[in-house]
Amino acid sequence: MNWFTVFHIVGLLLLFTAGMLLVPLGTSLVYGEGDWLALLITLGLCTGIGAPLWTAFHKHRDFRRKDGFLIVVGGWLIISLISALPFVIHGSIPSYTDAFFETMSGFTTTGATILNDIESLPHGLLMWRGLMHFFGGMGIVVLMLLIIPMLGIGNVQLFRAESGPGQSSSGWMAPRLKETLRWLWVSYLVLCVAATGLYWLGGMSWFDAINHGMSAVATGGYSTKNASIGFYDSAFIDTVSIVFMWLGGVNFVLYFYLFNGRWQDVLGNVELRFYFGIVVGLCLLVFAILWQSNTYSTPGEALRYGTFHVVSILTTTGFTADDYELWPHSAQYFIFVCMFFGACAGSTTSGLRIIHLVVLLKFLSSLSRRLLQPLVVHPVCLQDEPVEGEVMNNILTLFVMNLMFVLVGTLVLPVLTDIDWFDGFITVIACAWNIGPGFGEVGPASNFSGISDAGKWFLSFCMLAGRMDMFTVLVLFHPAFWKK
Repeated sequence: MNWFTVFHIVGLLLLFTAGMLLVPLGTSLVYGEGDWLALLITLGLCTGIGAPLWTAFHKHRDFRRKDGFLIVVGGWLIISLISALPFVIHGSIPSYTDAFFETMSGFTTTGATILNDIESLPHGLLMWRGLMHFFGGMGIVVLMLLIIPMLGIGNVQLFRAESGPGQSSSGWMAPRLKETLRWLWVSYLVLCVAATGLYWLGGMSWFDAINHGMSAVATGGYSTKNASIGFYDSAFIDTVSIVFMWLGGVNFVLYFYLFNGRWQDVLGNVELRFYFGIVVGLCLLVFAILWQSNTYSTPGEALRYGTFHVVSILTTTGFTADDYELWPHSAQYFIFVCMFFGACAGSTTSGLRIIHLVVLLKFLSSLSRRLLQPLVVHPVCLQDEPVEGEVMNNILTLFVMNLMFVLVGTLVLPVLTDIDWFDGFITVIACAWNIGPGFGEVGPASNFSGISDAGKWFLSFCMLAGRMDMFTVLVLFHPAFWKK
């Protein structure tokens, strides 16, 4: 392990966090509220620790694979640890455990909260929560793509793998990493600005519109209101949320194709077609149940609220417009099903991705045909290209790992907090797959404040592991990782 290189990169991450803190600090000064001091102290700590680490070890750039795992996980953890301080110093969240849970939830775009009165927070800290989603959704991924190439690592292949199998190796994206990053940022910022503008036109203040715009596109779920999007009781705002939550769940590589006029690559994308079809199918099912059960007075309301929550849960955003636990059990069942789908790879979402399910279904189909015709080769193909064996193994292993992680977490959480096994199961899914709200103890009308401190630390680990697709975090617990 090259610790000097690790310290060098950690120093840069802390300086980056200090730069992030300038935005909520400025917000606090504009609104004339007392949270500016807590933000300034934290900014000073980030700079005071980060600058010496960055400068003292800048000559140490010998980078190994192990260092990369430690930097990605350790960097995310350190940023979350120090970003919790403004809430504690200001006193809005006196418990450091609660503040860390809130911060980890923000950076992993989970959207789970322990706050019973979000609206009591000053504007600076509310903006800090929103920025966590913004940088957790795309910014930190981009930051890692900027850092590691300086150390001689080729990451285009890494990001291409994240964008999903089936992308051709030629013409995948811009040939240079800087060009790739530029297009990713353009796509991300355009969506955020568009969402913000439409929210403002729908009646939100500029402050609320900016926060909800970042949260929707980052598929995070943090709101500035206790009742989330339901506070506004607006069909227009609900529709804007549905559109941008869905767009946040699209593979961002496809926006690059779209901006360059490559419509065939967008329309022919297998994962996008499955994503659209699954969302439409589930929305229609939930709408039909809500309409026939007279849960809402008009078909329009049934369609609006049903679609909103299907998209919110499936994209792991976690916005709420109503209490879906008051719906008929059959409608709640399909909301539960949404927790197992996720959105597209290469998007701001987490959890199981559509592409994993597509490949799994094609693999099972190929296996069935192989049993019937053992002498015939039945390759698993996406967009007329065979899926490589290594990619197939990684997807199958990731799928099984996610399920095993949830099952083990369901056994562990009830031991750490006073919760039954089913609520534990839902809570672990909500955190490990970065969804946010669930059912029961952590339903849309509740939050995570009732979980014990030990349970919150465990769920924070679940959120981090889920955001890192399990392997990146779990590999640190293997003894071989720490051997020379």
